[in-house]
Amino acid sequence: MKKGLSRVLDKSRMMMLPLLVVVSMVMNFFPLEVSAAERGAWAPNVSYAVNDNVTYDGKTYKAIQSHTSLPGWEPPNVPALWQFVQGGGGNDTVAPTTPTNVTVSAVTSSSVTLSWQASTDNVGVTGYDVYQGTSLAISVTGTTAIITGLSPNTTYSFKVIAKDAAGNLSTASATVNATTSEETGGGPQPAKHILTGYWQNFVNGASKLKVRDIPDQYDIIVLAFAEMDPANPGGVTFTVDSALSAALGGYTNAELIADIQAKRAQGKKVIISIGGEMGNINLNNPSPNVANFVNSMYGIITQFGLDGIDIDLEHGMNVPNLTNAIRQLKQKVGNDFVLTMAPQTIDMQNPNTSYMQLYNNLKDMTTVINVQYYNSGCMLGRDGKCYSQGTVDFLTALSDLTLQWVSPSQLGIGVPATSSAAGGGYVSSTVVNNALNCLATGNSCGSYKPIAKYPAIRGAMTWSINWDATTNYTLAKTVRPFLNTLP
Repeated sequence: MKKGLSRVLDKSRMMMLPLLVVVSMVMNFFPLEVSAAERGAWAPNVSYAVNDNVTYDGKTYKAIQSHTSLPGWEPPNVPALWQFVQGGGGNDTVAPTTPTNVTVSAVTSSSVTLSWQASTDNVGVTGYDVYQGTSLAISVTGTTAIITGLSPNTTYSFKVIAKDAAGNLSTASATVNATTSEETGGGPQPAKHILTGYWQNFVNGASKLKVRDIPDQYDIIVLAFAEMDPANPGGVTFTVDSALSAALGGYTNAELIADIQAKRAQGKKVIISIGGEMGNINLNNPSPNVANFVNSMYGIITQFGLDGIDIDLEHGMNVPNLTNAIRQLKQKVGNDFVLTMAPQTIDMQNPNTSYMQLYNNLKDMTTVINVQYYNSGCMLGRDGKCYSQGTVDFLTALSDLTLQWVSPSQLGIGVPATSSAAGGGYVSSTVVNNALNCLATGNSCGSYKPIAKYPAIRGAMTWSINWDATTNYTLAKTVRPFLNTLP
């Protein structure tokens, strides 16, 4: 906290010097700025204040924004939150114990899931490096890893090495072998450029809608949200919200099911979302949580006649278990399975976040990632500059950043339908079109110019269809026709 002398009444020159001496003595007891707090090794789900120091992977970092950490927000991964401290390090020289019982827990045509017994350390294990042959395949913080990008019907060897915050490495685990399965083809996906919207299964200030009343401009309709089942670890539930049902004159599950089938008959995709601002799912343990999730979600998809799911987890996720669950779910649903994701802007700031790990694990089956370009504040673009939300430059600079790691055909711009739909980041539908045009053709840009043209950019998403209804669907009627004009 900075202390300052706001004003001194100059009654006489003789009084000024003693007064300044007294003030100087008092000020010595107060720091001019917040001192750094030593917080030890970085950990997820911890509240950090500005200037807090942590150690990670043998290096020291200083917090430059107050925040609560999440898995995937390790200091090297989020430069918007942490600054590397030159010369920072530790004196720990004891290596972790060797990982044991490395086993192959799941195999697909392009991925292998490994799990192992946790190592121990005199200070604490911070993560594990998984090697494919002699090359580093992935680094994880838990005791499960999914190695993707593999070839079908091929045998690979793997080993695991534990590490601590000081950079000490264990000896390598015993090597295990795994053979990927035969390749299976994918099913049809929605059109080249699409508009996605969320249907709110709850009551707030937005319009209350039956799914049958959603306009034709929306290509993917996302039901928000499935709820975590506290009595069934990993399980989820879904039914028409009682308050919404009452507000709509008794909207029932049977009516919703009929409305969904009518939309699908028109060529629309209807899926269900997990997460949201307040929601989460419990996949912290592989068993029985993964099976409970797959079985309960498959039951919902079957009951309501849905095409797939949306991932909107905003409070962290267990990437290996979620990946395993989604792949199992697709096997049950079939090749027409639709998968979308809605990460927050900060979740796409670098290629090592949890969402990016999930995308890399599932990009062979991902329809679109609609990044939430709102409620974000100032975020770093591809040029390293911080852009304020609610501008065409924010949409294009942040998209250009993500397009280093995500295919243009799998990236969408997520925006609030109205200024009331989010805490910040609203732009007019015209600005949304300008951003899409800038990314696709290089035209209609602001001051930021993307390094390339991305004619395959997938489209846009809005929260929510219900909020769009409050303006007679201005966004849908403006953005959907423009998507038809893109290359």
